[in-house]
Amino acid sequence: MSAYSFTDHRFDVVVVGAGGSGLRAALGCAAAGLRTACISKVFPTRSHTVAAQGGISASLGNMGQDDWRWHMYDTVKGSDWLGDQDAIEYLVRNAPDAVYELEHWGVPFSRTPEGKIYQRAFGGMTRNFGEAPIQRTCAAADRTGHAMLHTMYGQALSKSVEFFIEYFALDLIMDDGVCRGVSAWKLDDGSLHRFSAQTVVLATGGYGRAYFSCTSAHTCTGDGGGMALRAGLALQDMEFVQFHPTGIYGAGCLITEGARGEGGYLTNSEGERFMERYAPSVKDLAPRDMVSRAMTIEIREGRGVGPNKDHIFLHLDHLDPKVLHERLPGISETAKIFAGVDVTREPIPVLPTVHYNMGGIPTNYHGEVVTLAKGDPDAVIPGLMAVGEAACVSVHGSNRLGSNSLIDLVVFGRAVGLHCGEVLKAGARQPEVNDAWTEPHLSRFDRLRHSSGAVPTAALRLEMQRAAQEDAAVFRTGETLRSGVQRLAAVHAKRKDLKVVDRGMIWNTDLMETLEFENLIGQAIVTVEGALNRQESRGAHAREDFAERDDKTWMKHTLAWFDDASGTVRIDYRPVHSYTMTNDIAYIPPKARVY
Repeated sequence: MSAYSFTDHRFDVVVVGAGGSGLRAALGCAAAGLRTACISKVFPTRSHTVAAQGGISASLGNMGQDDWRWHMYDTVKGSDWLGDQDAIEYLVRNAPDAVYELEHWGVPFSRTPEGKIYQRAFGGMTRNFGEAPIQRTCAAADRTGHAMLHTMYGQALSKSVEFFIEYFALDLIMDDGVCRGVSAWKLDDGSLHRFSAQTVVLATGGYGRAYFSCTSAHTCTGDGGGMALRAGLALQDMEFVQFHPTGIYGAGCLITEGARGEGGYLTNSEGERFMERYAPSVKDLAPRDMVSRAMTIEIREGRGVGPNKDHIFLHLDHLDPKVLHERLPGISETAKIFAGVDVTREPIPVLPTVHYNMGGIPTNYHGEVVTLAKGDPDAVIPGLMAVGEAACVSVHGSNRLGSNSLIDLVVFGRAVGLHCGEVLKAGARQPEVNDAWTEPHLSRFDRLRHSSGAVPTAALRLEMQRAAQEDAAVFRTGETLRSGVQRLAAVHAKRKDLKVVDRGMIWNTDLMETLEFENLIGQAIVTVEGALNRQESRGAHAREDFAERDDKTWMKHTLAWFDDASGTVRIDYRPVHSYTMTNDIAYIPPKARVY
């Protein structure tokens, strides 16, 4: 469009997102000699990885014997057997090296008296193939993500990664099924930019803000997933949304699972430690989906706490104040600010809150984006990779174990750097960007910028969030999910009447939030459509009308395409990789969900 002009840039690799996975991918590519750009809509150390609290899992064995095979068993079982076992093996085998790498870069891990990296217990992490809980989660007090993010940002700068900070990525530049780059809007001066690259890496995080109550930052709007859908690509397993058991009641702020790893426990209105009934072996350290469902059942059956009996208590008041000060200082402060609670004297009011998206852009364990093409379920999209919560390499399957997210970021961020170093040649010739490839980007941008309807973006976003929160919650039924489909379809239709007041190009937060809403609504719709389609209960997807797991019919990944023009969803499937990367561990068959 003649009203706009692009500034063009050329790199070997362009990483979109500067959280843990984006920084690790970017510094890995730069270390391989590739000219690498990292685009971020916020300053890198404000990326959401900074909020990760409890720790990063790896079978170091610092607190007792451990084995990567035990970690693999726990991850496969925690995924409710929907995780791809080749990718899981890659994750757990590379986890120790990835953590030691972080240590050598300067992450200030908490230490044992012998000076080793301190490890705490976390939900679903066991020894000897489920025998008993184990301490596997490496921690930097309760600010592990903060420590990792600052450390990796420094490392990325040392490797000469070129940062484009406060640039909002608009859309993928596609050429007949090949990704050639990405377009972006520079927020502080209003200019538009095109970044061409041999490979684009999407590391944009999750889409938690599609829900009303979540632990995610307001920046977690699934921008990579939105771009992928608009490029005609599918998203995988979007029906699996993890509710963290312990968000602060009324605020949604996260209370790390590490609080229970240090000895915290949940009680109902009768003062009962009710998790002993639901998970007799691991109790309060059961996987997150089980704890969230147990809490919801306690509240439903009238054993919630508070005047309205609508939440649960988390007790840390029995722990030594010295332990709280050393290992949970951030939690103690957060509880004081957002719940008015002194954790040394009284319990924290908590409620399950949306925390993590297991679904995302499907990839293999190299980070390459894959799709279903001509009968090949692992066909690679040339020039496009994804990593972190934006991706679905499917190590988490239908339910992520706590502390497996941070290790996911660095192991597969590292894998992206290694693979790009192997297959790309620095400075290789690239085709010139054709204006026709980016014309649709400008048309959409201009249309939204000049939206002159009657409905503010904030009102429509709130309507979407309430529909997702109420109709695709911890427990789901066909009735609620059909309601969610209808409500979100109505929200999608109302976009024609959007109202954007600010017409400017410089720091136009009204337009930015509208672009973010555009990314969220497509993912909200495929989430609810996928949940309605999957007629079983598995991991975080709990259907009360299909209460059993159905391996015969549903042991497969959901692929969902979204047609923005019509608002319709098309669903297909990919097989689960039940094979391993090597023969060092036998296939782990589905067993009863007993903890």
